[in-house]
Amino acid sequence: MFDVIVAGGGPTGLFLACELRLAGVRPLVLERRPELDPADKAHGLAGQVVRLLDHRGLFERCGGRGAPAPAPGFFFGGLPLPLHTLGEENPMYLLPVNQRDLEQVLKERAAELGADVRRGREVLSFSQTDDRVDVVVRAPDGAETTLTARYLVGCDGARSLIRRQAGIAFPGVSDDSVVDRSALIGPSDRFRLVPGGRVVIDGLGEVPAHFHRTEKGVFTLLAHDPERPLVNTAEWEDAPAGDFPGTGAPMTLAEMEESVERVLGVRLPLAPPPEGAPTMLRRLCGRNSRLADRYRVGRVFLAGDAAHVSHGPTLNLALQDAANLAWKLAAALRGWAPEGLLDSYEAERRVSGERVLMHTQAASALLAPGADVTALRLLFAELLGSPENLHMVAALMAGADVRHDMGEERPAAPTGRFVPPIDLTTGDGHVRRLAELLRDARPLLLDLTGGDDLAATAEPWNDRVRRVTATADRAPAPAMLIRPDGYVAWAGADPDGLKAALTRWFSPA
Repeated sequence: MFDVIVAGGGPTGLFLACELRLAGVRPLVLERRPELDPADKAHGLAGQVVRLLDHRGLFERCGGRGAPAPAPGFFFGGLPLPLHTLGEENPMYLLPVNQRDLEQVLKERAAELGADVRRGREVLSFSQTDDRVDVVVRAPDGAETTLTARYLVGCDGARSLIRRQAGIAFPGVSDDSVVDRSALIGPSDRFRLVPGGRVVIDGLGEVPAHFHRTEKGVFTLLAHDPERPLVNTAEWEDAPAGDFPGTGAPMTLAEMEESVERVLGVRLPLAPPPEGAPTMLRRLCGRNSRLADRYRVGRVFLAGDAAHVSHGPTLNLALQDAANLAWKLAAALRGWAPEGLLDSYEAERRVSGERVLMHTQAASALLAPGADVTALRLLFAELLGSPENLHMVAALMAGADVRHDMGEERPAAPTGRFVPPIDLTTGDGHVRRLAELLRDARPLLLDLTGGDDLAATAEPWNDRVRRVTATADRAPAPAMLIRPDGYVAWAGADPDGLKAALTRWFSPA
């Protein structure tokens, strides 16, 4: 019997497997694709998920340099956000990484940790009892077998079989009029990128490279790789021709050219990317915003796109789902999960899902055509001139606005929030970033008090919680109890408060 079966071996499933292995759990990942998905999908991560990857030592492996630093700018609804003006209050971090490259990194990390990942295995059905889940799986040769685990997690995407068979509703809204087209193209002498995030296009002039909105649609040109820029358009059409991939006719480069011409009003000849380079021609008709009404049925859980979809940063959300769920499953499997711990996964992560759906729908509305939307954008741009409003929008997009209920009536400021970055001098005299102490995904008591009171209080939990003594020039609290998912469960210096938090999250010693 396996500890956990993970249905789906995309980024969410692979990261969940890594987190479970760090927690000492034996996961089995079942993925129907025989190889990693080569499709060009997401092109980066944004918000506190970037720091979560840094906690696990994956930031640099995904192309980051050194430690994550706040981004000087970003966009909301195509409106520029001058985040550099927020100084140390800037909550937005960016990591430009293609989804296929992220999957490769997670595949390699899962292998290093000894996770059992089986490709070419299609999950057909499951049934559960009070103490196990039986999963019917089809192997590459067509043979069917039944595998058993203590828990099952559906990381199998927006059309999740696990969600449907669990009887979990997936309510939401759809806008069938929006058509998004994307293509990787080759270099061209008809356009050139210039400083300031802008592009000069022959016959048009200089426009924003990100989210150039016209009354016909939206144009975007991303050049993470100058040899194969990514061009995108969004149009609002009365009769969309059908998705591709999907039931529609295959997308063509000529169709992409025609869409660009409709949006910009000038013809921009497009060439395919260099031979041998990744390609993409994609048309997506309609935008869905959906949120599962439950994240758990018995021993079956949902994470990632199986639990939520939107035209936005769902991958950011998905990886944090995995980090939240993994340590709680491990606690249950090891027998020390306090009552209600597994239920707290849905309570905490569904709130984040609601926030993401809200802000992605609002951002999409700000890009739609129409004089009324243009007026709304002017008003919104004025509101963003206020540092308070700018910070609120940035925190919303970064996921930094969510504060979990940690059970205290008057919690200290960092309690319930994702732990801030801190530079430390540990008891052995080494200077370290806090992220370096979180590589093993264990609960951490960071003790900056310089005394022994908290050590005596925490001693009975030494098998579950690691204690590190350190000093720091700037810290939000004299001590912090940090959960494996990076959230502060308690902060302060009172031994009684620490004992209550240890009991609440890691059971009585």
